[in-house]
Amino acid sequence: MGCYVLGFEEIDRTQAAAVGGKGANLGELARIEGFRVPPGFCVTTDAFQRIMAEAPAMDDRLDRLSHLNPDDREAIRALSAEIRQTLEKVAIPDDLAAAIAHRLARLGEEAAYAVRSSATAEDSSTAAFAGQHDTFLNVVGPAAILQHIRRCWASLFTERAVTYRLRNGIDHRKVRMAVVVQQMVFPQAAGILFTADAVTGHRKVASVEAGFGLGEALVSGLVNGDVYRVRDGRVVARTVGTKRLAIQASPAGGTQKQAIEPERQEQPVLTDEQVVRLAELGRRIEVHFGRPQDIEWCLVDDQFHVVQSRPITTLFPIPEAGDGKNHVYVSVGHQQMMTDPIKPLGISFWQLTAGRPMYEAGGRLFVDVTRDLASPASRAGLLEGLGRSDPLTRDALQTLLDRGDFIPSLPDEAPGGPPVGGAPAPIATDPAIVAGLIERTEASIAAAQREIRKKSGSALLDFILADIQEMKRVLVDPHSYQVIIAAMEASRWLNEQLEAWLGEKNAADTLSQSVPHNVTSEMGLALVDVADVIRPHPEVVAFLEHVEGEDFLDELPRLPGGREARDVIRAWLDRYGMRCVGEIDITRPRWRERPSTLVPIILGHIRNLEPGAGKRRFEQGRQEAWNKEQELLQRLRALPDGEQKAQETRRMIDRVRTFSGYREYPKYGMVSRYFVYRQALLEEAERLVQAYVLREKEDIFYLTFQELHDVVRTHHVDDRLIRERKEAFRSYEALTPPRVLTSDGEALTGAYRRDDLPDGALAGLPVSAGTVEGRARVILDMAEADLEGGDILVTAYTDPSWTPLFVAIKGLVTEVGGLMTHGAVTAREYGLPAVVGVEHATRLIRDGQRIRVDGTKGYVEILG
Repeated sequence: MGCYVLGFEEIDRTQAAAVGGKGANLGELARIEGFRVPPGFCVTTDAFQRIMAEAPAMDDRLDRLSHLNPDDREAIRALSAEIRQTLEKVAIPDDLAAAIAHRLARLGEEAAYAVRSSATAEDSSTAAFAGQHDTFLNVVGPAAILQHIRRCWASLFTERAVTYRLRNGIDHRKVRMAVVVQQMVFPQAAGILFTADAVTGHRKVASVEAGFGLGEALVSGLVNGDVYRVRDGRVVARTVGTKRLAIQASPAGGTQKQAIEPERQEQPVLTDEQVVRLAELGRRIEVHFGRPQDIEWCLVDDQFHVVQSRPITTLFPIPEAGDGKNHVYVSVGHQQMMTDPIKPLGISFWQLTAGRPMYEAGGRLFVDVTRDLASPASRAGLLEGLGRSDPLTRDALQTLLDRGDFIPSLPDEAPGGPPVGGAPAPIATDPAIVAGLIERTEASIAAAQREIRKKSGSALLDFILADIQEMKRVLVDPHSYQVIIAAMEASRWLNEQLEAWLGEKNAADTLSQSVPHNVTSEMGLALVDVADVIRPHPEVVAFLEHVEGEDFLDELPRLPGGREARDVIRAWLDRYGMRCVGEIDITRPRWRERPSTLVPIILGHIRNLEPGAGKRRFEQGRQEAWNKEQELLQRLRALPDGEQKAQETRRMIDRVRTFSGYREYPKYGMVSRYFVYRQALLEEAERLVQAYVLREKEDIFYLTFQELHDVVRTHHVDDRLIRERKEAFRSYEALTPPRVLTSDGEALTGAYRRDDLPDGALAGLPVSAGTVEGRARVILDMAEADLEGGDILVTAYTDPSWTPLFVAIKGLVTEVGGLMTHGAVTAREYGLPAVVGVEHATRLIRDGQRIRVDGTKGYVEILG
């Protein structure tokens, strides 16, 4: 027989499985000396399980619920209502009712109580589930309390709670409901205390929201309460709201709205002394739980009562430096065009690959730039380099510098890391240089592929560790760096000089169309050629329209034209199949492993493009670049010293067209090598599965490289660690990484600070010149892209894997990006007007809206 009722004094935070997150936190608070927590008890999950087992037809209903589509609102609404009705009418067994009555008798049957849901998945370190389940205030009498306990059980199956679980992959059977029954207090004021600033994430700033009466008025949004911010023991900001209503207890039970007298509506709810005292109370609770807290409080006769405390799950974690000093971190994902979380094995591979230390937080990587900012010798170079790649990051750092209260000032000395930018050594404009670099890289990858086949066990991990050093040597080859910098500097020179001489803005964008050796642009055009081979075979096209699974290539030869289709897709995959969305994370499945990802793009090309479109697109771009070059040179020759200006310009154009395509190659080489490692590691993982060391191959993704090395060596794995890492990764997916993060937890986003925009325009960074209007297609998953000719792609970021879509669009808008990121480079080569770094573009622009993209001036207008 289970334990059905536990008093707060019997509960601590380890008992969440029995009393839910809310109950466990309340029990923990009640056991701490010096906190006023209204007394109460919990009806445990054992009671809920018993009720569920005895409720009629519940197993069948839960099965049906688990198979619903989270977007099928009507089906969810109907079935969840059916389950709720059953639970609200269920008979509570006599022994359970007696146990509840016994607790009420000890606390006082005539007292009023709050009856609150406490699900096992809520108020945890990774998910708050705020507002998902029900709370009932001022419940009086045993019969009413039993009825409201039933209603709390039923609230596990509200439409919003069911949809939330379906969307987040949470099994309905594994979430159980406990119920908190807690004596009511009737406060003069109530509200919420965040022990960290919930907006900026600053861990040293507490935020207090306060209103008159019960806190329900604030929580439900009925009133705009007062807001206070506290730092270092003093109120540093205060906003007094106009509070026209309060929620008070009703004499007959429940609550009622009550108008506040006009003379009190704009009075502060709390004094500064009370606010500071409350913040200090919150700090003590935070220290006890070990992380920032979201605390519900009540004020009665100048004494604060705590009625709930839960972790703040929306804060972005802070990288661990461990030295107690101030640190400033810059997001790697915003530079690499991949802001999704990365699994632990992917994190450790990137750390092993990187040229300077990288710190993990929230499944993302950050670089510590504190020393670079503090030293005058490196500060300007860092800001200039980041300003070119992402102006918002630069502005965020400049904001921090201007405040003058966080970054120490160091003497003028060498920077803490590799120099940012810098003029390259003179380099001849010789196409053979690029060809030689590519040849050496491909030879190095081929050698790694030959050698790795001979390795297994610890020898395999040792080989990879050594070979990463060879990869790094290739990546930082001085000649490679010179080629990339030479192209960037030449492009910048052209833009600056041609605007000064001719008033021509962003001329380099047109001049760099259809350059040779751009492996990313070639990849997109090659997929158009794949579509050309498949288009004449209607049975193959029809088959591809219904592809499910990854074995479709083996089925193609049975169709007329199927063998040709299979061979051309496989040839494309042999060349580009090591790529995928988020390819810097070695744990992501590659196109060669999941070729079905490409099918919608191929079908889109067949539908939207004419035969030969790829070759025509390249030739059209090359011709436009040539025509632009001739036009500019002719205009320059008409100027004073025109012949000299024209000669200089031609040299820089040659440099751009010879070298800028190579910008995409080093990453292609790195990803190619990652795929070699990935295939070998998955084969090793399969051996570990066969030896019953791992449950499944993909478990290796949740281990660091060193941990995997230990598992391979010892044949022992910590299953609990892998489960915790999987849960943590799921929580990281809900977080948005900041561009800049301090060791105080403050997230800085930066701003464009421009006054040259049309009214209502969304500011961004212009990366590919031209203006275009069209239908916005807001797409977050490349596999779901359903594009038509003339669409404008709006998405969060575009790494090289997105560029096959560029052939079918006429403009690009992203939330993340810079002048030299892969999407920007490819957009210029294809002649697509593009604006990147548009904050919240995928939320502010709705799918299907007509928009105008100005890739010359850097803004987006929503036309309707």
